[in-house]
Amino acid sequence: MKLGWSHAVLYVQEEASMLAFYTGVLGFQVVDRGPLDHGAPDIIFLSQDADEHHQLAMVPVRRDSAPSNSVNHFAFRTDCFKDIQRLHEVLMDLDGISVAPLSHGNTLSIYFNDPEGNGLEVFWDTPWHVSQPQGKRWDISLDEGRALLWVQEQFGHEPGFCPREAYAQQRRLALER
Repeated sequence: MKLGWSHAVLYVQEEASMLAFYTGVLGFQVVDRGPLDHGAPDIIFLSQDADEHHQLAMVPVRRDSAPSNSVNHFAFRTDCFKDIQRLHEVLMDLDGISVAPLSHGNTLSIYFNDPEGNGLEVFWDTPWHVSQPQGKRWDISLDEGRALLWVQEQFGHEPGFCPREAYAQQRRLALER
């Protein structure tokens, strides 16, 4: 059995601020909403992908105001390096949002929280595989070429460092066995 990731459901406290963040800052669209049962609160479905009815859903039933501690973070991939920089600029202007640029060698990422303290990561894939765990702060002001050179300098000596496609081919062969 091969599983593909589809969606996550969040219990939220403040529906309006969470929807504003996920739609206005991260670009999700509300695709459906309605109660699961008579008298129940709405479940709100959000997606950026036409092939996925929803990537996230929210149910406004959360009562505690402490940050969630059941999940460390949700991660989203972007295909464009500049998207990471643009998102970083937007996030830095928002009150209550902490942002940390971190590279794992195989990605250039930013980690941040949503308005209710849920952890999020948006990352861009580098062309390399790097054995994990790894994590080094990176300078988000670097242009794409300089950022990739920095990754090579920081992680190129690590065991297992190789082109991403070579690693993916090894994994495909291992999964076929």
